[in-house]
Amino acid sequence: MTNNTYTELSHSEDCEKHANQFIQEFPLRRAEIGQGTVIKRALPSRHKRMIGAWCFLDHAGPVTFEAGQGLDVGPHPHIGLQTFTWMIEGTMLHSDSLGTTDQLIQPKQVNLMTAGRGISHTEVAPANETKMHAAQLWIALPDDKLTIDPAFNHYPELPVVNQSGIEFTVLVGEYLNTVSPVKVHTELLGVDLFAQAATKARLPLNPKFEYGFMALEGTATINGHHLDEDNMVILEPGLEYVEVEIHDNSRVLLLGGEPFESPILLWWNFVGRTQEEIKIARDQWIAEDPRFGSIPSYQGERLKAPILPDSMRPSK
Repeated sequence: MTNNTYTELSHSEDCEKHANQFIQEFPLRRAEIGQGTVIKRALPSRHKRMIGAWCFLDHAGPVTFEAGQGLDVGPHPHIGLQTFTWMIEGTMLHSDSLGTTDQLIQPKQVNLMTAGRGISHTEVAPANETKMHAAQLWIALPDDKLTIDPAFNHYPELPVVNQSGIEFTVLVGEYLNTVSPVKVHTELLGVDLFAQAATKARLPLNPKFEYGFMALEGTATINGHHLDEDNMVILEPGLEYVEVEIHDNSRVLLLGGEPFESPILLWWNFVGRTQEEIKIARDQWIAEDPRFGSIPSYQGERLKAPILPDSMRPSK
């Protein structure tokens, strides 16, 4: 019996050592965007450019402000990506050049906008709103979908699984035999994990995927690595499970996907493959080309495109 116990412990230690060879963690960058709203940017980072097709990740808030003083982002363009908004607290109004006007997104809902060949949109807090807490992500479109027609979808309900003391909301892809209705164009995973009381669990993984964990509220431990609102934990492909401990009243965002097929260029609000594509899109936005349409319902100025750098480094 002693020998068996020793064998089990050794196997567990070997597995943990093996798993930790696939794990890294890095700090998030902080910035303030209007009205005291603090964002923590995880992707892209010099430590990690993408997780699957997930190429941009901001954690915005939580923040409280006076009514009428919330976020107000005027018309701005996108190409080559999908914007994905997961609302945790507060509300936001979305309008776009397809004719979508003042679509309200509320907590536990997702807005998905497919830019494809080109779209413009606005993001505005309702006049009576006083709170905001959200995760804003971008998904790079694959080569064969890069210039598809733009689209917008609002998802008011997402599937939830309760297991091991954790509420799993499946945002994108399939997890725990549950499929999200959110339509994406590559093999991706997005799951919101919330625990009211501290709990431990072994989570299954797809060994073909790379993964990232971000704390949206509170703290957690990922295979022994501390996770809070100031860092991100990354898992490289090759793992079949991960040990997590989520602490009291904590919320964790899990992202995953197969490593992306092509290097991408991400500049301002554009995702492309060549600098020429980006330059053309910028010039067309400045010229108010029909490619990006218009949003007549918005009373205010369009965002101005920044100066294009001489060269850009591809991300992957």
